[in-house]
Amino acid sequence: MQFGIFTVGDVTQDPTTGRTPTERERIKAMVAIALKAEEVGLDVFATGEHHNPPFVPSSPTTMLGYVAAQTEKLILSTSTTLITTNDPVKIAEDFAMLQQLADGRVDVMMGRGNTGPVYPWFGKDIRQGIPLAVENYALLHKLWREESVNWAGKFRTPLQGFTSTPRPLDDVPPFVWHGSIRSPEIAEQAAYYGDGFFHNNIFWTPDHTKKMIELYRTRYAHHGHGTPEQAIVGLGGQAFMRKNSQDAVREFRPYFDNAPVYGHGPSLEDFTQQTPLTVGSPQQVIERTLSFREYAGDYQRQLFLMDHAGLPLKTVLEQLDLLGEEVVPVLREEFAKLRPAGVPDAPTHQSLLAAKEAAEAAAPEAATAEGVTTV
Repeated sequence: MQFGIFTVGDVTQDPTTGRTPTERERIKAMVAIALKAEEVGLDVFATGEHHNPPFVPSSPTTMLGYVAAQTEKLILSTSTTLITTNDPVKIAEDFAMLQQLADGRVDVMMGRGNTGPVYPWFGKDIRQGIPLAVENYALLHKLWREESVNWAGKFRTPLQGFTSTPRPLDDVPPFVWHGSIRSPEIAEQAAYYGDGFFHNNIFWTPDHTKKMIELYRTRYAHHGHGTPEQAIVGLGGQAFMRKNSQDAVREFRPYFDNAPVYGHGPSLEDFTQQTPLTVGSPQQVIERTLSFREYAGDYQRQLFLMDHAGLPLKTVLEQLDLLGEEVVPVLREEFAKLRPAGVPDAPTHQSLLAAKEAAEAAAPEAATAEGVTTV
C-alpha cells in the first residue's frame, strides 16, 4: 500500500500571527514538504492544479520536475490535473517529459477541479464538464499508446498523423487515477479503462464514499479488468497530530475555523465526526485510517492533506515527522496483515513495465499454440 501527502497549495493567513506568506514562500514551502516526505519514508507527493487565488500551483509539472531532480524514490503525482480545461496533447507531452526526467516515478490524477470560473478562463463551457472529461481523456489515452494518431471530436481541432513527443518512458504511459467526489460518470470512466479511482473523501461522509467506490468496483469487474476486489482505489484524508490529543485540538482549531475551504462552517467537532479529518494523537490517526477499510474495502493508496489553512512550514514538517515515524509504519503493517492475497498493489512504472514485458514474451507462445508461425 502506498502512503503519501497531497497539497492544494493555498496561500492563507496564519490566524495565530496574522502573517500571510508570499507566493514565493509558499511555493518553496511546498518543495520543502515534498523533500521531507521522501526523508520520512512516504511513497507519494501530489500537488493540485489551481488557477485562482488563494492557490499557487498553476503548473504542476514544473514543480514536480524540480522535486524529481532532488529526490530518488518519491512517486510524483497530481491531485488533480484538469482534464477538462487542459489540452490533452499538452498533458500527454508534459507528463511524458516529466516521466522521462523522473525515471518513471510519475503518475497522474485526472479531475474536473472545484472552481467553476476556470472553464471560461480557458475558453471552455462548464455545462460541458462531463463530456469534456470523457472526450479529452479518450484522446489522451490514445496519444500515449499510438505513435500516429488520427482523431476527431467535438471540443478541439482534428489530428492527422500526429505523434506526441516525447513518447512515454519504455512505451509505458503513466498510470492514471481518476479523481472524483460526486460524479458517477467519472467512476464509470475509471472502470471502463481499468484505471485507478481516487475518492478524495475529505468533505464527505463514509456512506457517500462507500457508494462511489462500490460503483467503481462493480463497473471495473463489468468491463473485464478483474474482480471488484482487484480494482485500484485511492482515498484522501486529513490529519493534525500532537502527542496529546487535547494539544492537537487546541492548536489546530484556529486554523480550521479560518480555513479558506471549510472555515466558518461546521464546527471542528462536527467535521471530525462526519468526515475523515482526524485531530488528535498519532494513535487516533492510525485507528481512524484503519477504519476506512470498513467502507472502502482493501485499497491501494492513502494520501493525507497536511499543509493547508495557513499552518506554518515548521508545524507541517513536524506533522510529517509524526506521520512518517509513528503512523505510517503501523499502517503499513496492519493493512498488510488484513489484505487478501488476491488484492494487487498500486501500479508503479516498474510493475507496469514488467507486465508489458511479460505480455510481449507470452505473445509468441500464444501464437504458436494457435498454430500461427511468426517470423
